[in-house]
Amino acid sequence: MKRLKIKVRENTQSWRMFLEASIRTFIKKLEDEGKIVKIGKPVSTRFEVASILKKLDPKPVLFEKIVEHPGFRLVGNLCSDRRILAEALDTSIQELKNRLIQAIENPGETEIVENPPCQEVVVEDPDLTKLPFIWTGTRDRAPYTSASIIIAYDKEYGYNASFHRLMLVDHKRVAPRIVPRHLYNYVERGCREVAITIGNHPAFMLASAVTEDIRIDELSVASSLAKIRYAKTLTNNLLVPAECEVVLEGYVTDEYVDEGPFIDILGTYDIVRKERVIEIRCITMRKNPIFQYILPGGYEHKNLMGLPREATIQREVSKVCECLDVKLTAGSGGWLNAVVKIRKKNDEDGRRAIEAAFRGHESMKYVVVVDEDIDIGNLDEVEWAISTRTQLDRDLVLKPGEKGSSLDPSADQVTRLTCKAGIDATIPSMREKEKFMKATIPEVELERFLD
Repeated sequence: MKRLKIKVRENTQSWRMFLEASIRTFIKKLEDEGKIVKIGKPVSTRFEVASILKKLDPKPVLFEKIVEHPGFRLVGNLCSDRRILAEALDTSIQELKNRLIQAIENPGETEIVENPPCQEVVVEDPDLTKLPFIWTGTRDRAPYTSASIIIAYDKEYGYNASFHRLMLVDHKRVAPRIVPRHLYNYVERGCREVAITIGNHPAFMLASAVTEDIRIDELSVASSLAKIRYAKTLTNNLLVPAECEVVLEGYVTDEYVDEGPFIDILGTYDIVRKERVIEIRCITMRKNPIFQYILPGGYEHKNLMGLPREATIQREVSKVCECLDVKLTAGSGGWLNAVVKIRKKNDEDGRRAIEAAFRGHESMKYVVVVDEDIDIGNLDEVEWAISTRTQLDRDLVLKPGEKGSSLDPSADQVTRLTCKAGIDATIPSMREKEKFMKATIPEVELERFLD
């Protein structure tokens, strides 16, 4: 069973007395530091929000006026820049993956408060059309929200929190895309009561993107990353972040509708599938709520999906050799392809790292393993290593007929069957190492030779 440590505290003072981690306080911090773009003119949910976010990506953007929904502000691109994501977690960009690994391995205490900010406003007869669902691309079937995190509880596995885009069906119903992973298993096991939370601190967002093991409690992981506190929902007794902006309380039905098409992380349209409908019974929110949207295929999308996978890849590779760093490439949507840097100690380390990397991220398609002298953030250097340090009849690992990502349009998007490959681009142990190293040109002070 998931490790869930709960502490209940009655909130006898105003919630404003407690400096909890919330998206609202973090946005204010970014405002004070001049790190967020504020759009004061009215913006429409029909393509304008998405277009502006795309043009300004990776800068965080706060829309102060939404044409169709004057009671809401809206934020996007909040986690597009890893430097800002690191700031939210009070760490450095170099330590982000290690910080996440530590939180997974050492979950925090889940503290419950009464009278939370997320229940300042209660809507018992909800109308979802009054929320700022967004039209992103020209082929969208309906408006969506993409920063929605679904929380469910299972008696054996405990709490699960995970991202799922929501297609607006009508005033009381949404259709989520539920990939056959943890939430899918919860629903199949009869866990139908859900809470959908929108407008969350980056720590809760990052924790909710973790999909490594069904027994990992994402709520406790978030509490380890930042001071996230929780409250019980009004209708189904689930836990949600006490300072989130909007909560949809609902029930997963046996009704199915066509979900999609919708743009996904690769910038292409995901296919249409039959997905279950969630019926919303109650909405709670903060006063003057800040809605949230993740631009499909944008840097925020790539960071939130990719960073947790980089962490799990690094953790798996570290079990078989010394792993120094992992990077999912932007060109693959921050999802399909990775570069792994190792400190090679024997000739089998490269292949061991390839197999371990695929265990750390089952949706990954291609992985390249390089030596410690390669800057994995510079794909020119990675290509150079492939070109000068490999013979593909020896260093290529092909893995046909394996399950990969349903988002890859070149694969079977229903069965997820694909051909994976790994390249060991490390220096062969039996060869003279100096032959594979770049030559050194002595540096001079250029200013001495310029007028």
